[in-house]
Amino acid sequence: MNITLIILSAGNSTRFDYEVKKQWIRIGKKPLWQFVADRFNEIYNFKQTIITANEKEVRLYEKLSDYEIIKGANERQYSLLNALQNVTSEYVLVTDVARACVPREIILNLLEKKADCIVPFISPVDTVVYENKTINRDKIKLIQTPQLSKTEILKKALNTPKLFTDERAAIESIGGKIEYIRGSEFSKKITYFKDLDLPCLKAPSRDILVGNGYDTHKFEENKKMFLGGVEIDIPYGLKAHSDGDVVIHSLIDALLGAAGYGDIGEFFPDNDEKYKNANSVELLKEIVNILTSTGFEIINADISIITEKPKLKNYKTKIARNLSKILNAMVNVKATTNEKMGFIGRSEGIAVISNATLKYKDWYEDYNSRK
Repeated sequence: MNITLIILSAGNSTRFDYEVKKQWIRIGKKPLWQFVADRFNEIYNFKQTIITANEKEVRLYEKLSDYEIIKGANERQYSLLNALQNVTSEYVLVTDVARACVPREIILNLLEKKADCIVPFISPVDTVVYENKTINRDKIKLIQTPQLSKTEILKKALNTPKLFTDERAAIESIGGKIEYIRGSEFSKKITYFKDLDLPCLKAPSRDILVGNGYDTHKFEENKKMFLGGVEIDIPYGLKAHSDGDVVIHSLIDALLGAAGYGDIGEFFPDNDEKYKNANSVELLKEIVNILTSTGFEIINADISIITEKPKLKNYKTKIARNLSKILNAMVNVKATTNEKMGFIGRSEGIAVISNATLKYKDWYEDYNSRK
């Protein structure tokens, strides 16, 4: 069949109650969204795979995979509509990234059926009471994803201001034919951290990830100098679009390099007025938050400041302690000269080399410790 796979992964994960967003917990080396996409594509040869992502994370998704990444929205339905604009196949299989362990037979069974929308469900095993009255639980269906729909019918059904919680409800609202198949308890949706007890989810890789960063700035008169967020008591600073904190800029590049997320210019362009005279400490905090929420833990950083002046003997420890608090990790700071050689030797500016190491946040260990 001519089918496109859409994985909805743009949510904010607010109910997950963990520092890492659920779509970014690592299964081995892969974030959950990539693990789900790869798993579905191992089961069936989809014409196209589209993944919706939070607007701020689209670039990160694109760094890690070749799948088509589309900006999502606050509402599930609007994320799906954004993705459907790029779909030309006759059928579309839509699933939520939170249903990570859908059994192979469920997926293949869906693809064998013929209807406007094919939907998996499970039945409740407990007594069901609605408005204080017991109702026949045999008539209750607990709906799951993925759901297979005819693309044009789904587009038509969603072309309304009314919000639907799944494709079935939208297609049913315009009189479409719905067919149901038996789902599986293993298709459980990950909503809370405690829901990670699924058989297909394995512990994150124990790899140590290393990145390096380099930055340099010229001196500029009548400007404050900040290194690692610490003000240096001298009458000149560093020329830059932001506050010129060359230590933090180098450190940010090292952190991004270890994560595979590119460089500082991709996050904070120097031609964007938003970052003119920006406080580099705030930029570093933003990068730390991005790394934490997308599945990383910072281990340590090692920083070398190369300059003839100012003398930093009395500042190295202050800088290291300040950065350590921001990173919540060990930071070492060294200072050296360039032996009077080059632009540094001529006292025209400062250069900084940084190295940083990361590891994947071990949600698996945290989950077991909460039991």
